[in-house]
Amino acid sequence: MRLGGPTFTKCDTAESWVAAVIAAGYRAAYWPLALDADSETVRAYQAAADDADIIIAEVGAWSNPLSPDPAIAAAALEKCKAALALADRIGARCCVNIAGSRGQKWDGPDPENLTDDTFDLIVSVVREIIDSANPTRSFYTLELMPWMYPDSAEAYLRLINAVGRSAFAVHLDPVNIISSPQRYFSNGQLIKECFDKLGQHIKSCHAKDILLQDNLTLHLDEVRPGKGNLDYPTFLRCLSRLDTDTPLMLEHLTNHEDYQAAAGYIRAVAGEDGVKL
Repeated sequence: MRLGGPTFTKCDTAESWVAAVIAAGYRAAYWPLALDADSETVRAYQAAADDADIIIAEVGAWSNPLSPDPAIAAAALEKCKAALALADRIGARCCVNIAGSRGQKWDGPDPENLTDDTFDLIVSVVREIIDSANPTRSFYTLELMPWMYPDSAEAYLRLINAVGRSAFAVHLDPVNIISSPQRYFSNGQLIKECFDKLGQHIKSCHAKDILLQDNLTLHLDEVRPGKGNLDYPTFLRCLSRLDTDTPLMLEHLTNHEDYQAAAGYIRAVAGEDGVKL
């Protein structure tokens, strides 16, 4: 697997971006340019990554194609198509989004999110995105979420079968589906289930951690890797059985020092099992 994450160095050229990725000790990176970057700049960044043996883990398509506002939904759909086309053009491992919410907040809970009608709508939307971009080497993926589909390995597998497109794959973030004390305290088994059911489809992963607080009623907080209860030994062992270029991407931290501490923790856990990052 390849560890990656954001860099906090100001980079205005492909060469400075690659240098920042290498300086952070990463072998995978988020795509750093906007979707409307000009072709020459895109080619320069892609070539620099290729020359430095840096895997582009993902192109973000963060938007809400299920929005109740037709204009927002239509714009999101076009953004997803453009992001997937770009991911395929540059050879990124995947294009990633969430499925979307039926509510006003693009990534928030809503009573309609986990219904059969919404499941069917997600299938239709994903098919349209893939059929429009027609990728040949990248994949469209959805991030697991606690209050929208896919909210479990089983739900993701149902989506894969229903969508029926080989370019639909998996972005795995196990922290996002640890939504109860039961899942929290048995998250190693949850991680194994995800890899057992979805392993052949996994293209990229996020690296976070989660901590159950002791105040009522229930509080689960996302924290820096090493500060929570995620079973990282199990997570890394399962990841090590996949394609050796599978990215594990740090996210949601606030500064360079936190990212370096998180990377150090993951490297230490990996080193105990002889897993190469």
